[in-house]
Amino acid sequence: MSADDLKRAAAERAAALVADGMRLGLGTGSTAALFVAALAERVRGGLSVVGVPTSEATRAQAEREGIPLTTLDDTPELDLTIDGADELDGGLRLIKGGGGALLREKIVAAASRRMVVIADGSKRVERLGRFPLPIEVVPFGLGATRRAIAAVVERVGARGDLCLRSAANGGPFATDGGHFILDAHLGRIDAPEALAAALATIPGVVEHGLFLGLATGAILATDAGIIEIGDI
Repeated sequence: MSADDLKRAAAERAAALVADGMRLGLGTGSTAALFVAALAERVRGGLSVVGVPTSEATRAQAEREGIPLTTLDDTPELDLTIDGADELDGGLRLIKGGGGALLREKIVAAASRRMVVIADGSKRVERLGRFPLPIEVVPFGLGATRRAIAAVVERVGARGDLCLRSAANGGPFATDGGHFILDAHLGRIDAPEALAAALATIPGVVEHGLFLGLATGAILATDAGIIEIGDI
């Protein structure tokens, strides 16, 4: 099976978890988009749900597909969030944010009773860090924030380049919230909890892509079949 076929299999399995009346968090990225499409088929078949999108791209897709939407202001507690991941380890610790929606994704995940990750099997790793860690920062004081991030990264025993993410037009990539992203190419993160706590102390850091203690389960599509981890 191709990578896309594997992602679609995981997305369809996740769509089968949705029950009538659920309040859902709708993730962002290529795998999450396949879930939204699979969910929309069930909605067209009569399933009654409401969703909170984690990005403007997901919002646009859900609206096109006819999925009813709400906001966390109107629906502050969600039953289930389905989202992808750039990496996950055996403890369901994640790196997310390759699509630039990490802030909204984390807010929605934190408001959910369950978060189930869908991915192809290549996203599972023994140790986080092979995928660059996205760190969302405010544009003001970028240089000072960058130096502070480099200092805390070194303090927790990691090292690597911090690269300002670029947009297709060559300028800095801007998130839906108007922030920039520094991608930390660390190679390995031996102490993700320590790094997450240290990054949270930097005033210019809005959020980071370490999702710790949020995912309750994962659906991984592999050539050998679907693998389920944790509470599905």
